[in-house]
Amino acid sequence: MKVLFIGGTGVLSSACSELAISRGMDLYHLNRGISPNIAKTIIADIRDVEAARKAIEDYHFDVVVDFIAFEPAHIENDIELFSGKTNHFIFISSASAYQIPETLPVTEETPLDNPFWEYSRNKIACEELLIAAYAKTGFPYTIVRPSHTYDKTKIPTVGGYTVLHRMLQGLPVVLHGDGTSIWTLTHNTDFAVGLVGLFGNRNAINEAFHVTSDEWLSWNQIYGILAAELNVKPTIVHIPSDVIALYNKEIGDGLLGDKAHSMLFDNSKIKSFVPDFNAQIKFKDGAKEMIKWYKENTLNEEVDKDINDFMDKIIDDYTPKIH
Repeated sequence: MKVLFIGGTGVLSSACSELAISRGMDLYHLNRGISPNIAKTIIADIRDVEAARKAIEDYHFDVVVDFIAFEPAHIENDIELFSGKTNHFIFISSASAYQIPETLPVTEETPLDNPFWEYSRNKIACEELLIAAYAKTGFPYTIVRPSHTYDKTKIPTVGGYTVLHRMLQGLPVVLHGDGTSIWTLTHNTDFAVGLVGLFGNRNAINEAFHVTSDEWLSWNQIYGILAAELNVKPTIVHIPSDVIALYNKEIGDGLLGDKAHSMLFDNSKIKSFVPDFNAQIKFKDGAKEMIKWYKENTLNEEVDKDINDFMDKIIDDYTPKIH
C-alpha cells in the first residue's frame, strides 16, 4: 500500500509513520524536507499548490492523510491536488469541533459547534467542504477527530513544560476551574492503531471517527500524576477559565472551547471498523515516559517567560480574592 502523509513530523504523524512502516506500507512524507529517514520524502510546500502539484505529478497513492490542514483553504487545495490521485483521503480534524455535550459520552453523532475557539470552527468548515466534495464528485474522504493526544515531548498542562519547572521549584501553578472536570488523554501510539487501521477501508469513506483512549481522569488527577513522577507535592491555584481568558486569550480560547468541559468519548464506532484498536497506555505510564524525557532534555532549559509571567501575574491578582 502506497501512503502519503502531508506533514509527517508531528506528535500524531510520527507514531503513525512508525506503525505504517512496521506494517510494510510504502510511506511517503510531503513536506519541506524536514522528515527523518523513516519515510521517503517528497519535498514541497503543500501551501504552494503549483509546486505541490508538480512534486506529486508522477504519483498515485492508495491513501493520503493530511495532518496539517487547519483552514478551509487548505482542504480546498487538497481536493484540487488529490482528486484522481488517491483512493482514500483522510483529514485529521479535532474532537474540539463537538459542541459542549448535553450528554456523555460523546459519539460521532454529537453536533459540531464551537463558538469559543476559531481553531475548532475552521476544522468544522474543513469537514463541511469534504462532505460537499463527496456529494458532488465522490471525493473519497474520511474524517478522523483526535482529542488531546500526547507523546513523551508534549506535556498536557496549561503552560507545558514550564508547569513542571514551577512544580520542581515549589512555585504555584494555575489549573482551570476546580480541577474536577473529566478529561481524556490519548497516547500517540494508541491513536496510530486506530488511524492506520482505517487505511484503504472503503467502508470508512464518507464517515467520521473519533479515536481516543477510554481512560477518564480529572484534571486534578492529571496534575497529581505528573507531580508524583517529579516526586513533589504541587501547589495548585484553581482559577476559572473565563478569568484565565482575560489574561491570555490563546490559552483561554483553548480552555473555553475545549478543556474546561468534561469530554468522554464512546469509541464503539472506531472499534467496529478497526477491531485491534483498544487504547493500552494509561496516563500514569505515559507520564513516566514524559517526565524521563523532560529530565533528560528540557530540565535545564529556560522556562517560557511569557507563560511564567502569566502565571505569576494571574496568581498574584487572583489569589487574594479567594481568601
